[in-house]
Amino acid sequence: MELVVYNIKGSETSKKVELNEEVFCIEANDHAIYLDAKQYMANNRQGTHKSKERSEVTGSTKKLKKQKGSGAARYGDIKSPVFRGGGRVFGPKPRLYHFKLNKKLKALARKSALSYKVAEQNFTVIEDFTFDTCKTKNFVELIKNFKLAGKRVLLVSQKADSNLYLSARNIQGAEVINADCLNTYTILKAHHMLVLESAIGDIERICIK
Repeated sequence: MELVVYNIKGSETSKKVELNEEVFCIEANDHAIYLDAKQYMANNRQGTHKSKERSEVTGSTKKLKKQKGSGAARYGDIKSPVFRGGGRVFGPKPRLYHFKLNKKLKALARKSALSYKVAEQNFTVIEDFTFDTCKTKNFVELIKNFKLAGKRVLLVSQKADSNLYLSARNIQGAEVINADCLNTYTILKAHHMLVLESAIGDIERICIK
């Protein structure tokens, strides 16, 4: 499959790039996408939630009243869960939400997400470029040239570029990522992908390996 390469001003060039159909034109597997996105969000959870149980609450352990004869329900000390300020019953404890997925499934999920973007025409290849300085207005102008203002834009570069990253950092919805760090969740979250020409080969490499 061939796509036209655009320049930074949003105009078509005479160049075209050949996309690997095994990566960008497959029949999408929605369940693989679901599992990979779920794993990404789960792995980002801190899991540091914690509430105090009865044995951890500060307070006296003195029995408040005698066991029998009062005519009311029996209870023990002030740390009982039935009292305000007492311990919590079955409260949350620190835990890890991480779980494992096979490499082939994760690769299938990435290829499925990329295929959706290409099929929906939300995937644009741009000539390699960089900014001389890190200025937000440079990235704003880039977005306007492709008529993507107000949308979530993902720019994929071949390698880390501090000027590109810093120029997009203050723009809501804009994100710059290396091809090696591309994941299913980031692809799906973006409304439109702008991919540098040199990054196409790296994307195909991480999806096929």
